[in-house]
Amino acid sequence: MRTIDKIIIHATASREGVEQTVEQIRIMHIKERKFTDIGYHYVIYLDGQIVEGRPIECIGAHCTGQNSTSVGIAYVGGTDSKGKAKDTRTEAQKESLKWIVSEMIESFNIKEIKGHRDYSPDLDNDGTIERNEWIKMCPCFEVSEEFKL
Repeated sequence: MRTIDKIIIHATASREGVEQTVEQIRIMHIKERKFTDIGYHYVIYLDGQIVEGRPIECIGAHCTGQNSTSVGIAYVGGTDSKGKAKDTRTEAQKESLKWIVSEMIESFNIKEIKGHRDYSPDLDNDGTIERNEWIKMCPCFEVSEEFKL
């Protein structure tokens, strides 16, 4: 088993209320992004169901420079009906996300829980990645406010 010490949370960038399956994401990641498999280890559907994507033993393809020691968890959603970034998580998704994060903390030596956007470059080198420095909005909520170690 590989070393896992961080959890990175994502949104699939799909429209609010529109379900997206692991298989649909897998096909997109393989065809459009040229990945060998889906990039995420887990996907949380609108009803809160947690579905395995890439096997956890395998390095993910979800956050450049961070994949080797991380688990990628994505919730379906992340944009409003017009495609603008929005925290679209259902209550069921929020509960499932809390559950799987706690399971990962119990199972691995997790040292860091962040959203994908929190790995954007610190362009002004002040030690903080501000909103104007985010490369993307994913996961569309402040991970540090919901998850602490």
